[in-house]
Amino acid sequence: MDFILSSIVLLSSVLLILVVYIQNPKGGGLSSDFGSPGQLGGVKKTNEFIDRLTWSLAGIIVLVSIVITIRQPKPKAPEAEKQNTEQPAQK
Repeated sequence: MDFILSSIVLLSSVLLILVVYIQNPKGGGLSSDFGSPGQLGGVKKTNEFIDRLTWSLAGIIVLVSIVITIRQPKPKAPEAEKQNTEQPAQK
């Protein structure tokens, strides 16, 4: 199960890198290559899709990372600490 979750994080991370490279901070990017100025609806929808994809991939990485952390086994206390906590303090 941990291998599958780790694979999901790895795949999401690679896809997030690619999606961020597609975006152009000056408003161009891949979406400006898809149409002429008369097709503003298509460009807007492409920008929205890339934006939602970016946030979705980031959310997937966060959620799966939290699940992996929760699934980790708790460390066991050493025997010496167990004996000290079980015996009452002597005066």
